[in-house]
Amino acid sequence: MIDHARDLASVRDATERLLTAVGKLDNAGVTDQSRLPGWTRGHVLAHLARNADALVNVLEGRPMYVSAEARDADIERDAPRPLEAQLTDVRESAARLQEVGAVPADWSRTVTLRNGVTDSASRVPFRRWAEVELHHVDLGIGYELEDLPEEFTERETAFLAARFTGHPDVPPTRLTDGTRAWRTGREEGGREITVTGAPADLLGWLAGRRAGSALTVDGGTLPALPPL
Repeated sequence: MIDHARDLASVRDATERLLTAVGKLDNAGVTDQSRLPGWTRGHVLAHLARNADALVNVLEGRPMYVSAEARDADIERDAPRPLEAQLTDVRESAARLQEVGAVPADWSRTVTLRNGVTDSASRVPFRRWAEVELHHVDLGIGYELEDLPEEFTERETAFLAARFTGHPDVPPTRLTDGTRAWRTGREEGGREITVTGAPADLLGWLAGRRAGSALTVDGGTLPALPPL
């Protein structure tokens, strides 16, 4: 069972780690390129702030974003801001999300996310945790996939494996770190491929952060995963 309150605490801890790390930058460092193509670190930070507000919308029953165009425009608008403005926005938007999360509510209810995706309200905190952890890595400031909390890595690997389960373009695939295993891709239609690697490398490949060169593949070639 998902413990949304525990996940909100994990979000708070992850956000503090990110804010502490980003606080060591200067204004020029915010304008440097992140690891995401076409995005500076300012873009990543602006996205994190606006995503927190978007998830407040979701939990309060409003559309996550007014439109895709408005989402992109907000990020472009906020990306060039100096360091202190970025830190304040990420901190204050994160606090707003925590405040909404503390309000008594039916966490079993279904909510609507971006592009019409639906999920249980109880999973929203974990989705935010993923945003904070993975985008901390994307900033390229010394926080790597290997530094992610073990619980997060295992849960996000399971989440992404489930996301690709049944996808017609992904062959039947077994993922394993040598201790745990997950299955993804089509349930039928071809020989099962086994992909083995360290937890960080498996997650990096599933999340589109690593090409998979450190993974071992048996039964075929490494599957090409569709965009998230």
